[in-house]
Amino acid sequence: MLKYYLSLFVLFTLISSTILGQETQETKKIFTFKIDRDIDPAMNRRVRLALEDAVASNADLIIIEMDTYGGAVNDADDIRTMILESKIPIYTFINKDAASAGALISIASDSIYMAPGSSIGAATVVNGADGAAAPDKYQSYMRSMMRSTAEAKGRDPKIAEAMVDEKLEIEGVTQAGSVVTLSVSEAIKLGFCEGEVRSIEDILEAQKIQDAELIVYEVSETEQIISFFLNPAISGVLILIIIGGIYFELQTPGIGFPILAAIVATVLYFIPYYLNGLAENWELIIFLLGIVLLAVELFVIPGFSIFGVLGIIFILGGLVLGMLPNEDFNFEFVPAADLFAALLTVILAALAAVGLVFWLTPKVNQWGAFSTITLASTQSKAEGYTSSFYSDQLLGKTGKAHSRLRPSGRVEIEGEIYDAYSRGEFIDQDEQIVVISTEGTSLRVKKKES
Repeated sequence: MLKYYLSLFVLFTLISSTILGQETQETKKIFTFKIDRDIDPAMNRRVRLALEDAVASNADLIIIEMDTYGGAVNDADDIRTMILESKIPIYTFINKDAASAGALISIASDSIYMAPGSSIGAATVVNGADGAAAPDKYQSYMRSMMRSTAEAKGRDPKIAEAMVDEKLEIEGVTQAGSVVTLSVSEAIKLGFCEGEVRSIEDILEAQKIQDAELIVYEVSETEQIISFFLNPAISGVLILIIIGGIYFELQTPGIGFPILAAIVATVLYFIPYYLNGLAENWELIIFLLGIVLLAVELFVIPGFSIFGVLGIIFILGGLVLGMLPNEDFNFEFVPAADLFAALLTVILAALAAVGLVFWLTPKVNQWGAFSTITLASTQSKAEGYTSSFYSDQLLGKTGKAHSRLRPSGRVEIEGEIYDAYSRGEFIDQDEQIVVISTEGTSLRVKKKES
């Protein structure tokens, strides 16, 4: 009898434990996002935001869907580090290609799954100008990252290094003269892939994860707006507004609208590039220094000298550099296409701005919207309007500089002293001058030709 009751008690305990376990079991949260284009500062930012979102979502597992031919080594290193430091397990699903920087990122993950026909490898570092292999110091850096990453995840570091170094020869894997690129079956055989799957759902099935909550990372509206302003065409329009606004404000100081438009366009131009790690602080300083030099040229040192030339170069240089992921002015790994696109965008926008300025300037006064802030009518002498402080009889008179004109000063004409200014050039004391205009409160003069 005692055995009977004991058996019922054990059976009841087992059933209760099973039911209780089913009721308390939590649904696994699977967070997934894509690396489906070149590895660059923008992708670096996307991965960082996605991983932060995964942590905020209390995800149990992160799956990266990979399809990339690679990209910038420094950004790949950043992403690799983020994956290695993640407290949430990260799997990579290579949907097609994981080449170069993509291979490094994949090897950093805890598990790798590959779709039929996909590949991983070919991680030789190339420069951005012509696609040729980069100097050995960069290859050495990439080899060390591949080795250390493979070691950290229990994969063969020699094979990982051979994905970079074509000189390495591994028996049964590769011969000297070609870098390693693994197919699905080869990757499984050599421990660089856990299995061949066709979808993320197949990975969950292989891991025996049932009733999972799949969270797909979506780019926020803010990020979409940032991507919109990163479009070269939009950047070109913003550059046009920047240059045009600066010109009109310098020509008609005090109106406010042109400089306000230029400031807004400058913010919309630089902020997206800054957030994506393209524009650095020193590039913003170059741009602002260009504006200062141009202002000095126009207001402090009339004429057109080295300050004006440097101002224009610094402004255009800041705009170009802000679009490129260079490392301390090193463009060795900047793709030639990106460099060409940045230069072309800025140059065409600058030319368009100059053309717009010449076309728009005569028409501004004809617009009703500007009638309250500009003088659109002409007040001619024939109608009795004059701003001359001196008689027209002084026009054409000759004399000498009573003091040095820099460019304003005083002149002596027929024994009388008058306030005067030149057309921008400096006139030394006692040099011969001739009056070319009597309008205003000072005579306008120039050097008398001998």
